[in-house]
Amino acid sequence: MENKNILPVLLGADLNCYSVARAFNEQYRVKSKAFGKYRIGVTSNSKIIDFEENKNISDENFLINKLLSFAEENKDSELYLIGCTDEYAELIINNKDRLKDKYFISCPEKELSKKIISKDNFYNMCEERGIPYPKTYIFEKTNDFSELEEKNLGFSYPIIIKPSSSIEYWHHEFEGMKKVYTAENAKEAKDIISAIFSSGYDKSIILQDLIPGGEDTMYVLTAYSDKNAKVRMASLGHVLLGEHTPKGLGNHVAIITEYHKEITDKLIKFLEDINYTGFSNFDIKFDPRDGSFRVLEINLRQGRSNYYVTSSGINIASMLVKDNRNEFRDEINICKNEFFWHTVPKKIIYRYIKDKNIKSKVQKLVSEGKSASSLFYKYDMRLNPSRSAFVLIHNQRYFKKYKIYK
Repeated sequence: MENKNILPVLLGADLNCYSVARAFNEQYRVKSKAFGKYRIGVTSNSKIIDFEENKNISDENFLINKLLSFAEENKDSELYLIGCTDEYAELIINNKDRLKDKYFISCPEKELSKKIISKDNFYNMCEERGIPYPKTYIFEKTNDFSELEEKNLGFSYPIIIKPSSSIEYWHHEFEGMKKVYTAENAKEAKDIISAIFSSGYDKSIILQDLIPGGEDTMYVLTAYSDKNAKVRMASLGHVLLGEHTPKGLGNHVAIITEYHKEITDKLIKFLEDINYTGFSNFDIKFDPRDGSFRVLEINLRQGRSNYYVTSSGINIASMLVKDNRNEFRDEINICKNEFFWHTVPKKIIYRYIKDKNIKSKVQKLVSEGKSASSLFYKYDMRLNPSRSAFVLIHNQRYFKKYKIYK
């Protein structure tokens, strides 16, 4: 489909950004504009992205003025503004009123986002609506460390520790910083919490029951809710493997789409009940103790691995365009087919998958042509030696990463 009037404007520079640009290019044959603080390989030397690097882009007023100027320069285009990191998504939410006359923006309202982005508030909302989540204890900076004893927590060690506010947390870097921590006992929990608070982070910290099972018990659900808060798309993915680097923990690198009606229906109802709008991305873990799917958190944007949705047959860019053009009828696109998405070499995935049935399923999907990788985009690599070289080298580097971080 040709539509040169569509102009996506993306904030970010990582795999999330590239995957959104690829979705727009596949569906509408358009090139995206992207703004980011630093140029990185994933979005460099690409035929589908015009990337503009600016070290001041993280300054809110600078970025808003930049976006307004860009909109004025391209006022004959149909502009779509999409945040590709938590920070940029929050910035768009907070400044939607200043930008909505120039761009089509699909995101939750500011008040709802403030409520739901805090994990402790999110769990309260899940509790009210019957959405399963892990047993949780909220630890504030003013709490006493004696509360870390099992009898006070209400669940046993080992436990999961993570900040309630991810955005605030990443503003306070420190040695040994991780996305998520595991504590084997109360002393380890105290040391981790002390390190987090000593960094300058002062929001609450989430302590949770550690659900048994490895990476292959993780799931992700991506949904799109239109401007009337009606869910128009939902795709559930079974995570087979994630990144193993300390800061990359939680980033998915291999997913098979699956359909599980109960959890999908519950999260669709949840989103519509709270009048959510825009993309949402849920991290979920299957609990083998009772056979439930427990929600760990929500991201107020499409996830980094969003190409698993597009490649399986539901193009995420089309959701935005249909919404803007009022082209939705009564349809809701729910992914029910199986498709294998990955962003690391298949050899690594085969090496780390322990379940023989899952490995056989992956191999079968690959043999049937039902697989895709975000960066291996023929259109972008064709007659583009710089891009092709980067993709191949980037792919090979994963072997070293997984050798170091097993």
